[in-house]
Amino acid sequence: MSTTVIAEPVTARDPFFDNAKYLAILLVVCGHLIENQRDAPLAHALYFYVYVFHMPLFIVLTGYLSRKFTFGAGKARKLISTLAVPYVIFELAYSLPRLFLYGKFELSLLEPYYLTWFLMSLFLWRLSTPVWQQLRWPLLVAVVLSLLTGMSKLPDELSMNRTFGLLPFYVLGLMLKPEHFQWLRRPYMRLAGACVLGLGLATALLVHAAVPTEWIRWRLSNTEIGVDDLTGTAIRLGLLVAGALLVAAFLAVTPARHTWFSGLGAATMYAYLLHGFVVKATERFELGLLPSIGLGLVAATLLCTPPVRKLFHWAVEPRMSWAFTPLRKPN
Repeated sequence: MSTTVIAEPVTARDPFFDNAKYLAILLVVCGHLIENQRDAPLAHALYFYVYVFHMPLFIVLTGYLSRKFTFGAGKARKLISTLAVPYVIFELAYSLPRLFLYGKFELSLLEPYYLTWFLMSLFLWRLSTPVWQQLRWPLLVAVVLSLLTGMSKLPDELSMNRTFGLLPFYVLGLMLKPEHFQWLRRPYMRLAGACVLGLGLATALLVHAAVPTEWIRWRLSNTEIGVDDLTGTAIRLGLLVAGALLVAAFLAVTPARHTWFSGLGAATMYAYLLHGFVVKATERFELGLLPSIGLGLVAATLLCTPPVRKLFHWAVEPRMSWAFTPLRKPN
């Protein structure tokens, strides 16, 4: 008895999304490298500006690229091998320096440490994907959940504050369609996007000193930050709107053609998970704003290159076929 295997057509990668992810990881890495220089007004303003939209940008793109997620065996296995296992690996990896430097070893798999919160939140967002696709007004529900959770002191386990607080950006990505990105690519939208980004930077320069940094980190409740729920809800809603506008503006100015860095955009998870070691290694040095930005640009780029992918594939994209049974297909 013979079987015929029909290969699925290979879909070419859209360089637009790879370009956007590469440019986004530059913001993430540079933002982390200037974090310790927030005492300087300009550094603090840039830090505030970047943090309003750099992770929302990643989350929107991730949501869009997760639209076809189901509970099928193949998708579930990929969820384990690309998120769950790397989460455990990097939770351990980022905990070890504390053991060597301070003689303390703390590991809590339910309480993400440092950069790993994104893996935890993304794992939960992906699991919830089929639910959002069944709702009539998914974005409205996600925004309401985000605002309501700001009124409660949620536990640190499962990165609950960030998972719920940033949820609207993931759901927004799920709701987007190819024509929305085609609309952003129009020439007049490129000009509008540049103006919005410039206006956002000017606003950050004006208001950064008056806005507590915790607002842009999405880690604490309204009470913990020091405001009542009415004020906190208004600020959170404003941050959601500002983040969405800046994400749209950023995507509008992102080149759609194939560029020299398009190939690097496919490996941004390497840069995200590994750049924390660069930050930890340099945080004791006072590099200055421009050198820190330069280091961030170089580090983010190098960490997306093929040699790094080959060296750390076992940690970021481990091959887990040995851990799974053969796919079972219904009769």
